[in-house]
Amino acid sequence: MAEKNASMHEWLREIRRDLHAHPELGFREFRTTERIIEILSKLGWDAQPAPGTTGAIGLLQGSGSGPVIGLRADIDALPVSEQNDVPYRSQHQGVMHACGHDANTAIMLGVAKKITDTDLLKRTGGSVKLIFQPAEEGGAGAKTLIEGGVLENPRVDVIFAGHMSPDLQVGRAGVFKELGYASSDSFVLDIRGRGGHGARAEECIDPIVAGAHFVTQIQTIVSRNISPTMPAVLTIGCFTAGSAANIIPETAQLQGSIRALSTEVRGIVIRRLEELTKALEESFGVACRLVVQTGIPILTNNPSSAALLLLAARTVVGEHNASYLPPIMASDDFAYFTQARPGAIVRLGCSNPEKGFIHKLHNPRFDIDEDVLSFGVDIFFEAITSILTHESIKSSLYKSVTIN
Repeated sequence: MAEKNASMHEWLREIRRDLHAHPELGFREFRTTERIIEILSKLGWDAQPAPGTTGAIGLLQGSGSGPVIGLRADIDALPVSEQNDVPYRSQHQGVMHACGHDANTAIMLGVAKKITDTDLLKRTGGSVKLIFQPAEEGGAGAKTLIEGGVLENPRVDVIFAGHMSPDLQVGRAGVFKELGYASSDSFVLDIRGRGGHGARAEECIDPIVAGAHFVTQIQTIVSRNISPTMPAVLTIGCFTAGSAANIIPETAQLQGSIRALSTEVRGIVIRRLEELTKALEESFGVACRLVVQTGIPILTNNPSSAALLLLAARTVVGEHNASYLPPIMASDDFAYFTQARPGAIVRLGCSNPEKGFIHKLHNPRFDIDEDVLSFGVDIFFEAITSILTHESIKSSLYKSVTIN
């Protein structure tokens, strides 16, 4: 058994390192897609490109009727220049798997291998559909696949996903009981004033001063318009204006993001941004154009799916190493899947200070303790096995899914 586990771990590590060395940005994951299809096909799965985009779908059907279990892995990388000095360092300058999607993908391929190696579906009814999703970063990939029918033919009954979590040490796992990830929206505010010479500011309408006022004003939205028991984050990440020290520019632009854990708070923030924009025009004599781009929705785990996933995690890593987690202000477009079907996402501990794996997601030095790969495979395999071999779970799954 130990030799078999070591062989699987080496297989997972080779795949993860190959993917890490060849990262690709969202909707450009051409090599990644080819590798996924190649690996799945060798394992005996029906592997096809995702309809109309990058990404891949793997399907393995059991010997009889039963639920269709979906597993989703995101496959895209980030526009980050890697600073790790490792043999599997990114070979593409300015592109890096700094969010662990290489590991997420390797884990789901490992689940496919374990299902094949154990003949699980030959002994049970049901099917497993693997969804390798492009473009999670930016939030467009999941919606694109769902609109393309990825949850149909056959219809997925329940869906799971996992993500690397450097906040947890390797060998630990966490599941959101229900409320999990925040929504993520963005906005752009264009401010038009009247430019001129810096020495004759009284003849100008300064969009920089107006923009600076707006930045300070919106700080009151979270502190004074929203209950402290209802989390929200409002951030200005970009303020662009001007070209020279002695010229007051004609225009300024602010770009920001909105994170919220309830649709009510999300609405309050957007409404106050609109109100403060109108007030800015009246106060400073500028003309403003505010555009709010609705992004990723709030991710909510189905409680039953979350409980099943937590039980699987505890079976693999131990009862004291897996627990429910409080919601976080990050976002993940797996939210679109949990809106469409019952499902849950698990956060897999990947840090290990003793080995130097301490950096957070999106950091140019982010890396993982690769022991997480085997833990991830075993957790999802345990969850699948529980659904397919326990009639009570299978029965309740059907009831929860087929009643709309």
